[in-house]
Amino acid sequence: MSQSTQSRVKSIAVSIMAVVILGFCLFGFGSKFVELVRLVLSDEEAATEGIFAVAPLTNYLLASAGFLCLMGWAAAQGMFRNIEGPKQSLLDVEAQLDAQSDTVQFCDSVMRRKESTPV
Repeated sequence: MSQSTQSRVKSIAVSIMAVVILGFCLFGFGSKFVELVRLVLSDEEAATEGIFAVAPLTNYLLASAGFLCLMGWAAAQGMFRNIEGPKQSLLDVEAQLDAQSDTVQFCDSVMRRKESTPV
């Protein structure tokens, strides 16, 4: 298999796993949320016991939807395609800066200092 085919298969497998895992999470949370709404709507006494949770849950759902939209936008813009790229470019820049500086003298001075200090 070629590199691009392996990458595509890996991407599809990760996407399927994400959908399955998120599907189970959505089902679990959704069923509990529906249960809460039914509790609040069922009668007056249950409504007073369960109404306290509606506002925090609504805030949670809105914040989660915002983060989900942000993640979708980032994925659509290609921000997750080359995760290792910034690390590699940082190491390349560091190697260029090390090549330009006078590190040999620095290393020699550090080694001489270590040899001259008593243990």
